Amino acid sequence: MSKIKTAFFCSNCGYESTKWIGKCPSCNQWNTFSEEIIQSGDAKEKTTWEDYPEKKRTNKTIALSDIDFKEEKRIVTSDAELNRVLGGGIVPGSLVLVAGEPGIGKSTLFLQNGLLIKQLKVLYISGEESEQQIKMRADRLKISNDNFYLLTETDTNIIFKEIKKLKPELVIVDSIQTIQSNLIDSSAGTVSQIRECAAAFQRFAKETNTPVFLIGHITKDGAIAGPKILEHMVDTVLQFEGDRHYAYRILRTLKNRFGSTSELGIYEMSGAGMRVVTNPSEILIAQREEVLSGSAIAAALEGMRPLLIEVQALVTPSVYGTPQRTVTGFDLRRLQLLLAVLEKRGGFQFGLKDVFVNIAGGIKIEDPSTDLAVICALLSSYEDTPLPKNICFAGEVGLNGEIRAVNRIEQRIAEAQKLGFEKIIVSKFNKKSFDPKAFSIQVIALSRVDEVYQQLF
Repeated sequence: MSKIKTAFFCSNCGYESTKWIGKCPSCNQWNTFSEEIIQSGDAKEKTTWEDYPEKKRTNKTIALSDIDFKEEKRIVTSDAELNRVLGGGIVPGSLVLVAGEPGIGKSTLFLQNGLLIKQLKVLYISGEESEQQIKMRADRLKISNDNFYLLTETDTNIIFKEIKKLKPELVIVDSIQTIQSNLIDSSAGTVSQIRECAAAFQRFAKETNTPVFLIGHITKDGAIAGPKILEHMVDTVLQFEGDRHYAYRILRTLKNRFGSTSELGIYEMSGAGMRVVTNPSEILIAQREEVLSGSAIAAALEGMRPLLIEVQALVTPSVYGTPQRTVTGFDLRRLQLLLAVLEKRGGFQFGLKDVFVNIAGGIKIEDPSTDLAVICALLSSYEDTPLPKNICFAGEVGLNGEIRAVNRIEQRIAEAQKLGFEKIIVSKFNKKSFDPKAFSIQVIALSRVDEVYQQLF
């Protein structure tokens, strides 16, 4: 009997060492090494796919000029938001990793999408739930599909035997941390197991041209559980996020070899599954009759999608020695920068005030074009004067108090017009980018923050 071989792996990046060391030489993290068994007595040969009907891979050297390239035909699903974040649909042979917090709705979303793709033979592999649990969820979704198959198994040897029998056209794995390979003797969820199982699914996807979705866990720090190499191995990484106190969920692209990484999809969690939100601007703007101070509407952009979001600000006298600066959904350092601009260029005494800023709807925004709306919301709360209901803003604010131009201004103006706004304040330097006569909304182009203050107050 051969001696069992062990090694130490970094849980952060997957670096392998023959002995325990305190600091990882690859990612410089401390105390991340754990011992794992890497050699098993009953290890079997890796699965081959010669008899699979969709085998298209050719292992031979070829000149780049001799490659006949044509646009990859994508599988278009009935979920418009999933198509958007994937870059237009599912690419055959792609490996997609989807990560998110527990209970956020990952399993529900992909069970729903698997049931809705009726033109393909779909195999849903679950290592976390029983057949009865998944059946209960499918009954709640009220979607029937005779081409949808279920396998509750964690052993890759059995999984690939079943795949060879069924020959599915789409595979969903829930979750990669529960799958275990008999090539390695360590427990499921360890660095070596995740790496080996992901590599096995990668070989299957590439050699058979079958798309595979891997659902993954995240750590308490918000990073995807497992070695960093897992994100390098897959073609696309999607992050499913949202506050469980809100009904809305956001599917965001972190990596995409087949499309843009700046796209996001918005869903609403309901009793009947995930509902696609076609017009998120209506959700993110509060519907209220009473006009209150400290609220401004920003014409932001997420990927290719224009969004109108409500920025709320509250400015109150400070009762502590050090004024508070609290933000939700906005960058705290960006807020401090804007407050410094208002103090230096406008003479407003925010140094004696507590400042709170919230992006309504639970969304996190990084678009710099929200600067102008944040400043107007702060001034509105400072003066305790409500802004007009029919006005919105799109502009980045510089350190000298100037309003800088933002990209794709026409789409922002068109979105504001579609939602019934009558005025939009933009940068004067954006005037060359659009034709004001093409819109029925009044476009006010200003160059400095003090001009905005005079216009509004």
